[in-house]
Amino acid sequence: MTDYRKTDEALAALTPEQFRVTQQNGTERPGTGPLLYNKEPGIYVDIVSGEPLFASSDKFESGCGWPSFTKPIANVTELRDTTHGMIRTEVRSAHGDSHLGHVFDDGPRDRGGLRYCINSASLRFVPKGEMEAQGYGAYLDQVEDVA
Repeated sequence: MTDYRKTDEALAALTPEQFRVTQQNGTERPGTGPLLYNKEPGIYVDIVSGEPLFASSDKFESGCGWPSFTKPIANVTELRDTTHGMIRTEVRSAHGDSHLGHVFDDGPRDRGGLRYCINSASLRFVPKGEMEAQGYGAYLDQVEDVA
């Protein structure tokens, strides 16, 4: 089993925006994230710890301005968030404790009804063809060939 965790080296490698989002509970501007329109098959992992979070098979276009997923692969925790005068559910990575985004109940009903609205700055994309070599082969069955 891989040891997913936050390290000083991983934190030092983050861009200022990645650090602000993952470590200071920030939010990237809508429509600006590099992974928003990514349609390649693969998985999305925590930029800090490398733990697998979401599969491309569960990504959908929600129109909200951030990458959206119907469910996580694993390794997420959900916490009550009452900041900004709202009650929301924050999504964090389980091992790296990175702020990822929020989950809402307005996702596709036929796929469970949830919308995990996730900051691109908190994610690293691993293409399907590189998953085995990067240690994510156990998740290949969750990735469809068609993007």
